This record gives sequence, structure tokens and C-alpha cells, in this order.
Amino acid sequence: MADKRDYYEVLGIQKGASADEIKGAYRKAALKWHPDRWVSGTDEEKKAAEEKFKEATEAYSVLSDPDKKARYDQFGFAGVDGAAGAGSGGFSGFEGMGLDDLLNNLFGGAFSGFEGFSGRRSSGPRTIKGSDIAVKVELSLEEIASGCDKEIVVERKRPCPECGGKGTKNSSDIKTCPTCNGSGQVRQSGGFGIFQQFTINTCPNCNGTGKVVSNPCRNCRGTGLVKQRDTLKVHIPAGVEHGMQIPIRGEGDSGANGGTNGDLYVVIQEKPHARLKRSGQDLFYTRIINVLDAILGCEIKVPTLEGEENLKLSAGTQSGTIKKLRGKGLPAVNNYGFGSNRGDLYVKILVWIPPKLDRSERKALEGMKNSTSFKIDPSREDKELFARESKVF
Repeated sequence: MADKRDYYEVLGIQKGASADEIKGAYRKAALKWHPDRWVSGTDEEKKAAEEKFKEATEAYSVLSDPDKKARYDQFGFAGVDGAAGAGSGGFSGFEGMGLDDLLNNLFGGAFSGFEGFSGRRSSGPRTIKGSDIAVKVELSLEEIASGCDKEIVVERKRPCPECGGKGTKNSSDIKTCPTCNGSGQVRQSGGFGIFQQFTINTCPNCNGTGKVVSNPCRNCRGTGLVKQRDTLKVHIPAGVEHGMQIPIRGEGDSGANGGTNGDLYVVIQEKPHARLKRSGQDLFYTRIINVLDAILGCEIKVPTLEGEENLKLSAGTQSGTIKKLRGKGLPAVNNYGFGSNRGDLYVKILVWIPPKLDRSERKALEGMKNSTSFKIDPSREDKELFARESKVF
């Protein structure tokens, strides 16, 4: 995360740019960095172009979405981490898409004639990117506070071990698709007379691969992929919240026809804590004390994520008093945030008054009833306490 560039900087635009400006900037970046344009380059140039293209695509997937853009503008990467790849309209799938198809998909119109920009046209057999998958992971507040490593079981598609992912044991059984002649696409016409319209669609016979298998593998039924159950160890950073998604690139389903793997998303499920409540980075705890402890003052034990901590309450503590234990909350995700990187723990004190008294107790209290200490000051209005309580609870 430390070397991640600002999304506006990646696309070369200013914060507050319009939707059209964002789209135009991404189109310019796609034309410049799409792998199609660098097929004749060196390995270093190809790798650099691929990284630039992915960087621009991720930036566009956030800035083109009004909700994600608003969260990014307010909180930076902390507002969109775990969500940039998920639910972004399929932008993560552009790695396996030709330049012409990408631009047509994004901007509409006929974007053809880019031979000068790329070493190949998108009319050939297409690779198919593997599907993304998601796995839920339950975490306690203690695990969230410190971060942890978790083992997860993932069921995903992987190359068939019987045929090596080819779909058949014999390479001679792989033939060029007769429907599309190996191009992976078919041309269809519509309309009538001079108003004929033509569209290019994925070949239905080979699903765009340009190949058909005459003697399919029995294990994978010619798909080249089989379901496989794997155990992976993943790191969960401190401070994550319920519903957040942590992307693990390339750990989803394997792609078909040489396509790239999909991604794995670890979805955070926060387990309720027995005594503490959470709101963002802050924690909340309510403690009931008896009226005599409130009058005389006392010391109570407060649960924290690191163990119990003593808290002194002064004599005359009022019901509804809120005490703050600074830095006893949760850290910000990936250390992003404003001010302190750790939240606070708020302790709300409620005073319990016994509903019944025996004769001796009642007599003792009646003797104190008329003392000056028990007289109410009618001019006292605890506005500060009310304002503080209304914000916190």
C-alpha cells in the first residue's frame, strides 16, 4: 500500500474531474498501456505496460463509480480497500480482452483500425479469465485488533490433472472450430436492403476459444478444468470491518484457453463481542454500579481487548457519566485515518437504585434526607453531559 499512487494522479486528472473527463483519461491510458500495443516489446516493457494498464483500470473502476469515488475522496484508499476489485463492473476482467473490444465495451461505437497501436487484432481466439470467488471468514474483535493469519478452505476450478487442462488426452483431438474457422468470433447480419447491420459475436460452438475437442476428457468433460478443494493461509490486516473484502489476486478459478486466473475475495464476518460494542474504530461498554458506589466513589474493572483495566470513579458520579479510555479502541485499516491510528473505548456509567428497602435501611436514609448534601440545586442543568451522551450513545 505504501507505494500505491493516487487514483487521480494515475489518470492524470484533477480531483473534482467530471465523469466525461475521467472516462476520457482512462481511454487515453488504455490506448497507451494496453498489452496489445506492447506485444513486440521486450519482456521488461511488456511487464511495465501490464502494470500501468492494471493501475489505470483500478483507478477508473473506483473513480467512475459515484459511491466509491465519494468514499475515496473522503477517506482515500481506506474508503475503498477490499472493494476496488469487487463489484466494479467487471473491470478486473479486461486483462484478457483485446483493445478494440475493451474500447467498444466501455465507450461504444466502432473502435477499429488500431493496428498501429497494437500487434494483434481482437478478432482471434480469446482467452477466458477465470471467475472470481468469495470466502467468508469469521473474526473476533481481538483478532481484528491485532490482525491475524487464517487458514481458509477454497473450492475452485483448476486445470484437469488427467488431460493437463487441454480438454483431451490427445492433442490430435483438438481441431480448429469449423463455425468460426478458429477466430473465436462469428459475424451476424440484421436489417434489410441497404440498411444491413453487422455485429461480431462470440462463437457459440467453441465459446470463443477457436478450438473444438472431438474426444473430450472424461474427467473434465472437455472443459480442461475440474473443481478442486484447497487450503490457503491468508493474512487479515488489523482494523478490518464487517463486510469488507480483501482481494487475493490470481487465487480464484483458473482461466480457460490460457486465460488468467480469477481473484479470491476474503469477506470479513465480525463476531459479536460478549461485552463490547463497536462503531468504526471506537468501542463502547456500559457498566451499572449501585447508588452507594456512585455516592462514595469506587474502582471498577473495564474489559478491553488486551484484558481488564481498572477505572476509578470519583465520589458523586452521576448516572449517564461517560469516561473515555484513550487508545483502547481499534486501529485504522492499513494505518490509514486521521489523527490517532487507534480508536477509543467509551465507558457509560448507569446508577442502580434499589426498588425496595428493609426497615433499617429506610430509617438510615430518611435520617440523611434533609441534609444539605441531598438537596437538589434547581438551577443545575447538566447540558454538557447531555450533549456528550447524545453524541456517543
